Amino acid sequence: MSEQNGIDRLVSGVDRFVRTVAGQHHPERPSPAADTPPGDALNDRERRHAAGLMRVNHTGEVCAQALYEGQALTARSADVRKALLVAAQEEEDHLAWCRERLDELGSRTSVLNTLWYGTSFTLGALTGLLGDRVSLGFVAATEEQVCKHLEDHLHNLPETDARSRAVVATMHADEARHGTRALEAGGVPFPGPLKALMTLVSRVMTETSYRG
Repeated sequence: MSEQNGIDRLVSGVDRFVRTVAGQHHPERPSPAADTPPGDALNDRERRHAAGLMRVNHTGEVCAQALYEGQALTARSADVRKALLVAAQEEEDHLAWCRERLDELGSRTSVLNTLWYGTSFTLGALTGLLGDRVSLGFVAATEEQVCKHLEDHLHNLPETDARSRAVVATMHADEARHGTRALEAGGVPFPGPLKALMTLVSRVMTETSYRG
């Protein structure tokens, strides 16, 4: 991957924004649900609950795309910028998988995704301005939060919803790997109080996305 100049990165960022919000995803891996038997039929309450959780997961991935893109825009090191964009591409699979599962459940993505993208992009760019080690530390702290959410979803998804469970389990493994890589690349571990603040912010996103 050759190094892009500022204008190229801006154009790339706009393109990712449009594709992310419009649902034009290009996954490199098939969905983990593709070869997973559907299991027993879900009743209406279970279907609505599963859809709410998968909508939260989809919005989380929208935020991840925006964070990575914002951080890459202001990254100081070309190697860090490349690592962020590679992670964003890997997580584009998650966007597609969650969207597919929402379609199967007869539901939709959050109407607030554009707002969440803009907010997350700004946060990512500001974090990147603090330096690459802080930016990578933010990735690790964010992925830690995401893993906790996904673990909670695995606990709360209907037992018979094997297809959603397959998607969430694979996402969890990917997110944990991204967090580990960020620390190994020199990320600064975030202190507990800052992680607590991040938890409060993510809770707002979770509750609003679950409802729509």
